[in-house]
Amino acid sequence: MGLNTSHLITVFNAFNHYCTLTEIQEFSSGHINDTYLIRTTGQQYFVLQRINAEVFKNVPELIANKVKVSTHLISKLPELPIEEKHRRVLTFLPTKTGAYYHQDEFDQFWNLTYYISNSISYDTVTNKEIAYEGGKLFGKFISQTRDFDASELVEIIPDFHNVPIRLLQFKHAKQKASAERIRKTSTERLRVEALKEEMVILQHLKDEGKIPTRVTHNDTKISNALFDKNDKGLCVIDTDTVMPGIVHNDFGDAIRTICNIAAEDEQDLSLVKFNVVYYEAYLKGFLEELRDSLSDLEIQYLARGAKTIIFIMGLRFLTDYLAGDVYYKTSYDAHNLDRAKNQFKLIESFEEQYEAILKISKKYSRSSIN
Repeated sequence: MGLNTSHLITVFNAFNHYCTLTEIQEFSSGHINDTYLIRTTGQQYFVLQRINAEVFKNVPELIANKVKVSTHLISKLPELPIEEKHRRVLTFLPTKTGAYYHQDEFDQFWNLTYYISNSISYDTVTNKEIAYEGGKLFGKFISQTRDFDASELVEIIPDFHNVPIRLLQFKHAKQKASAERIRKTSTERLRVEALKEEMVILQHLKDEGKIPTRVTHNDTKISNALFDKNDKGLCVIDTDTVMPGIVHNDFGDAIRTICNIAAEDEQDLSLVKFNVVYYEAYLKGFLEELRDSLSDLEIQYLARGAKTIIFIMGLRFLTDYLAGDVYYKTSYDAHNLDRAKNQFKLIESFEEQYEAILKISKKYSRSSIN
């Protein structure tokens, strides 16, 4: 959405920031929301964000989720000065009316946060230390919200990680797909059939109450973790999808993106491999922060969580290809099919190294540590 500077100034000044704006700079990252860095006459900078109401249908509830979790996380840091709290937790400012979002005359929704200066983000992991620190950061996020009632949060994207629902969507897409796309997906459709019984296990455990519902981030790619200049974990960002979930979804989503050594749409499948070294580093950091907050059953199924999230993404790419590329942006005709093939190859590499993964899991289990 193209918005002029005067409009951005008006939106910024709807918030209680007590600063004078000097410069606006558009952030290049992010594919859904419009995000701007606001510089002021003082030392404090801000991030102004327009939430995409085409993607998120319940923006006030989304922002309420973010603010509730942010407030809870800040309460866990009573010993820190306020400036350091704003570096450790994504912190939202209210408007002059007291709300935490501003709705402009175009019915667009905006929120404002403090900018976290002197921070570093990574799009990909290139060493195990970053994987370890990322694990600690996302593990701490779940650990520090363990006493927050997840039922207070609105489910922003219903059934986001629900495998039976994703399988139903896949079935409907197959029924409407062109003959050519059905023909081109024969191998991938067989993989879905072979895996689907195993991939519904976590959902069944959740439905049966054997795995608890927690506050989860639901977009734990490494670029949503900020690090300090020494590459120590600093802050978890981009909490638009924070909502009730199970720990395996956050663990699995991080592992899926961190441990694939190839790009998500790499067409040369020989380059797609699951990086066990990064898996161990992330698991080590994750459980250092979170182990005592998890049940034995939750820890037991973390590896299955990684495999399940990889499967869900492969299934979603395949479903979108069969449906005619209606959800994900594509650059060429078979883009979604290549993405799906990539994920199923990643599962294959995961399975080939499963014995090593199980040994790593046992190494960091509660019984081994104790």
